[in-house]
Amino acid sequence: MQSEWFECKVRYDKTLESGLIKKTTESYLVDALSFTEAEKRFIEEIKPFITGEFIVTDIKRARLSDLLDSEDLNDDRWFKARIAYITIDEKSAVEKRTIQSALIQAKDFHRALSRLDEGMKGTLGDWEIVSITETTIVDVFNFKANED
Repeated sequence: MQSEWFECKVRYDKTLESGLIKKTTESYLVDALSFTEAEKRFIEEIKPFITGEFIVTDIKRARLSDLLDSEDLNDDRWFKARIAYITIDEKSAVEKRTIQSALIQAKDFHRALSRLDEGMKGTLGDWEIVSITETTIVDVFNFKANED
């Protein structure tokens, strides 16, 4: 069975640099097989980083065709790119556009654009970028196999 991506939101009291405590909601992306597994893995991943009580407020399926993560520590934001793959129907000669989404880790819009161009180099068909927007996603938790 193929895994899917789930966007999970958590609400908790965050201590700001000024010392004030503020209720905040953050979004994360989790690689899982089901909603149940996504919630379980998400809680395991965020527990070490959150002190006090927290609540998982939302889990929804994230329809992504690709994820371009980065090893560069400067790439600390996540951008969502909508890409149109262009094909021509052989019978009617009509152009058809299929939209898919990709998530790109980058430090800014220009780096996200260049990383997307770099990631799409091997694509055989025609494609065009419909949009690139910054997301509220804080981090992505990829699946890690147990070492047992």
